[in-house]
Amino acid sequence: MWPSRNRTATVTCLACGDEVSRSTAREYDKYGDRWDREDKTFEHLCKDCYTDLCRQPRDELEDLLVELEAGERGQKSFLSGYISAVEDRYGTVEEES
Repeated sequence: MWPSRNRTATVTCLACGDEVSRSTAREYDKYGDRWDREDKTFEHLCKDCYTDLCRQPRDELEDLLVELEAGERGQKSFLSGYISAVEDRYGTVEEES
């Protein structure tokens, strides 16, 4: 496969904002289907942020974030509402001992 001519040498990690080499970055597709590349643009994560990425299912997450006005409220207010909404919908999460 030939490399794309319009690719930049560096990309910005969507989690931490660091600029990293494209060759060391990990592609991220918020829809979870990175193999279907037709008409797509990808965001990227640096290796450290990719390693820290939660691998839990995220069905309904984006809709919940929009509903709770993520990014439009203060962090404390948002997190309080998020925890409450998640517990209402899915129950409490108990840590394993």
